[in-house]
Order: sequence, then structure tokens, then C-alpha cells
Amino acid sequence: MDVNWNPEVFAKLPHLAICIGQINGITAKKEDEQLRQLKKLLYEEVKSKCSVEALKNDSTVRAYRDFYWKLGIDPTKIRPAGEALVRRLLHGDMLPNISTVVDAYNMPSLRTIVPISGFDCDCIAPPFQVRFARNGEVFAGIGMKAPISLTEKILVLADRKQVLCIYPYRDSDKTKITMETKNATVVGYGAPGISQNQLREAVTAALSLIKQSSGGEIESIEVYQNSSL
Repeated sequence: MDVNWNPEVFAKLPHLAICIGQINGITAKKEDEQLRQLKKLLYEEVKSKCSVEALKNDSTVRAYRDFYWKLGIDPTKIRPAGEALVRRLLHGDMLPNISTVVDAYNMPSLRTIVPISGFDCDCIAPPFQVRFARNGEVFAGIGMKAPISLTEKILVLADRKQVLCIYPYRDSDKTKITMETKNATVVGYGAPGISQNQLREAVTAALSLIKQSSGGEIESIEVYQNSSL
């Protein structure tokens, strides 16, 4: 896997990094008892350590919020994915059981607040690109009622053919992991103030939980630092 960083991203957002991991030969299931128990323990852990009121002062939450403001996005209206998961839990809403693969990578995101995506490898066309969207570029995200038209101010993760994710909070419906997915790519999204170790640990935990609950073999885990084309 390779990552190309657009020169505009290099100029405006130095020190940005993402971590990409791949696992092949998985068998997604609706639920796994061991994963369910781990999820229950994680919920208790997060609730004991966090509160809605104190969340905004967490250093990781702060880093992603500051990053959003720099992008011209109000993080109190559009939440980075990791924070959104934590807030949902703290408000009393359990995370939905989607599949053992999706649930597995949501769990480290909930614990670390690092936003994590999962893509079906057979639906993407590497290399990846971190760039700003093109005006009028169409994006259909998971859970959206209709596609939206992007603007050049929106940072995205894309491949050669399409936008994969609005960085870092909404994944494409076309490339999402399903019950039929056999090979998966997991991406952890960085921000200024988020270390490469934080990204690597989050993605490593995600891949380990996927392997534990859905089988497969971990092929690679790599951190990519922002660099000019």
C-alpha cells in the first residue's frame, strides 16, 4: 500500500500522518461471544474514565477538534468519528452490532478516540491519496439518505477512482466492509498532536481484534507521514 499526499495538503497540514493495516482471509460474522464480552468490559472502562462534560478537555479530543477548526469545520456540530463513538456511549446509547469486523475496529477507536475506517480491499483501487476534494465531487457516505456534492475545502482520503472517506468522520458506502468481505484495509487517521505511536497502536489493536473474532492473517501495518509528491 502506498499513500500520495497532495502538495496543498503538504503545505497546509504538515506533520499529518495516517496508519494503514491490512488483514486477509477474514470471515465476518454477525456476532462473537468473546467479542461481545470484551465490548461490555470496554463500555464499563470508558464510562468509568470519561464524562460528557470532561470530554472536551481530553488531549486527544482537543487535538482532533483543533484540527477541525483549522479545516473550517465546527467540531461541536460535526464530530470526529472517535469522539462521536465516545459521546454516543456516554449518552447511554450502545454501539450497534454491525459485524465482528466492524465492531472490532470500532472498539479501539472508542478506547483511543482515534478515528478508524475499514474498507473492503476488493472495492478499492490503491494507491491512496490524501487531498482536498474537487468542487462538485460526489460522495455517498454510510448512512446518508442521498449523495452529497463536496467542496474544495473538504479533506478526503481517496483512491484512484473515488473518495473513500471525508477525513476523518464519514466513510464511503461503496467501499464499506460487509458480511461478504474477505480482505480488509483498516485506516487510523491522525491530526497534529497525535503521535505515530497512537495511530499504530489503535490500528494494531483493531487488526488483532478482527483476527480474534473473524480469523484471517495480518499482512501489514504501516504509518505514512505527510510528504510532498
